[in-house]
Amino acid sequence: MTDKITMSADKALKRLKEGNKRYMETGLSNGDVSPAIRLKTSGHGQEPFAVVVTCSDARVLPETIFSTGIGELFVIRVAGNVIDDHQLGSIEYAASHLGVKLIVIMGHTNCGAIGAAYHPDDDNKYIRFILHEIRSAIGNETDPEKACILNVKHSIEAVEESLEIQKEEHEHSLKVVGAVYHIDTGEVDFL
Repeated sequence: MTDKITMSADKALKRLKEGNKRYMETGLSNGDVSPAIRLKTSGHGQEPFAVVVTCSDARVLPETIFSTGIGELFVIRVAGNVIDDHQLGSIEYAASHLGVKLIVIMGHTNCGAIGAAYHPDDDNKYIRFILHEIRSAIGNETDPEKACILNVKHSIEAVEESLEIQKEEHEHSLKVVGAVYHIDTGEVDFL
């Protein structure tokens, strides 16, 4: 664990909610992406206040949705926001080495990966793992929005089963929360 001062999970969650509210009100992200912040982070490294695990869908842009700038979010993107050892390793790195206290698993409406999970014939070689995980999460649920929530909760469970994450939760007040981004409105609902 790093010795630097880090933002609490509750404060980080509040900041994400406020950032999403600003984004919804203005349609713009006011995060700092200036040359000065690029220079600062290139020399001093990143200091993210939250991890966001989300889908690789091109319509889902966490830094914009939460009005954050360079170095503020540690974003992990994978189709269907599913969790495997690679994502867990990245999350553990952010918690243990960067001091991040908040992990957000964020699904979204109109998710193509969830839609593909309804069609077993779409099991191409490399997509198979993703679709299997989503199918395990959603079971027989046919409503896409409910399926999205089930998938987020399944990914939260996968994160919380990690022994290293459990240790960080216990020793360092790490918090894992779920969220759903509504593509049509820009709003993020935290579960």
